[in-house]
Amino acid sequence: MRAALVGYSSSEEEDEGEEGRCRGDGAQEPPRASPGRPRLPVPAGLPGDPDPEEAVSDDRSRHGGRIRGFPHERGSWATHVYLPLQEEFLELLELLLSRARTYVSSLAAMEQFHLSLSQCVVLRYHWIDPFVRCLRERLATFHRFFCVADQVKVYTNQNKTRTFIGLEVSAGHFQLLELVSEVDRVLEEFDLPTFYKDPSFHISLAWCVGDMSGRLEGQCLRELQDIVDGFEDSALLLRVQWEEIRCKSGNKYFSFPLR
Repeated sequence: MRAALVGYSSSEEEDEGEEGRCRGDGAQEPPRASPGRPRLPVPAGLPGDPDPEEAVSDDRSRHGGRIRGFPHERGSWATHVYLPLQEEFLELLELLLSRARTYVSSLAAMEQFHLSLSQCVVLRYHWIDPFVRCLRERLATFHRFFCVADQVKVYTNQNKTRTFIGLEVSAGHFQLLELVSEVDRVLEEFDLPTFYKDPSFHISLAWCVGDMSGRLEGQCLRELQDIVDGFEDSALLLRVQWEEIRCKSGNKYFSFPLR
């Protein structure tokens, strides 16, 4: 099975990963234009900018060898919209990691689990509050819903500096596309890149540095899927109810409860 390219950021701020598939050639889909609505200009830094993010050096040893996807710029905040996963499936994760590490020993479990509704984008500090307000308005009418994530897949980020093992959604795709459509509308208003065309919605379980897709696909992937299919209570465990949407911008978190 061919590895899907996904929109994971390699930056220190987004170390949990950002999902969503690129085109098969690895090129990023351009943002779609928002008809009849002017885009909001993003201002340059203004005097007296409040800027909680201090300048950082890209010390790869501090974050597992990950390479920053874009340079840190004072006053610019890495921003990501996603569905947080509350359920835990540590026993299944341990089984999958144990088997996968016989193929790639450097695999590490994700510290948090989520499903992305946007790729990682960069916001100026002054646009965080209006961006969040727009999101809240767009997402206010959505109800809670279920997804089933039970298909093991291997992903790489766009520049192939990281590889991920994830569980792809096999049910609930339509509701996710509806959410992405509304998030995209907000991104377009701020002249930011929208999500990828035909995204592979998934929950990342483990990651490693470099392009290890060749080692993890084929026999390894089949063995991992067999573990998921044969795991007791997997049907119940991997049926996820989403109750809220979150937006992370720098070190700020915003919650949008689903009805």
